[in-house]
Amino acid sequence: MKVNLKYGIKTYSGTLDGMTYGSYRKDTVCLGRKYVKPSLTNHNVQMKAKMKNLSAIYAEVNSDYKVELKQYASKYAAKVPEGSLPPNAYALWIKMMFSFASNSEGHIELSTVTYNDLQTVGTDILSISTAVENGYLDSVPGANELIANM
Repeated sequence: MKVNLKYGIKTYSGTLDGMTYGSYRKDTVCLGRKYVKPSLTNHNVQMKAKMKNLSAIYAEVNSDYKVELKQYASKYAAKVPEGSLPPNAYALWIKMMFSFASNSEGHIELSTVTYNDLQTVGTDILSISTAVENGYLDSVPGANELIANM
């Protein structure tokens, strides 16, 4: 349903008092609907297991690698369109891990892989420069200098 708000407020996006509101047509139209809690699916459970495991692995990653990953993220920010937030180092690492897992199907399961497993079978992503060379991260200027091992 179309929503008209008080006090000169044209649109609102979000959930409030059991209703979900959306802003459309460049903030000129506000639509509302009853909030419906999404049902938990098998995909949600799998994603939770993967993300929880990847978070634990990231905590074990070498601090020099994390510093270089932050440097990569700041260089990557130049590729992000204006008006969009650039991803941080952790988000880029997650993106790399999912790309690595999809390209090595049957070998890597993100919900059970360990840090030691990545040290042995993850040679394609051990450093930022090798991950860029192998296509798991986008190329940015100076990426070949980021050589700290995970």
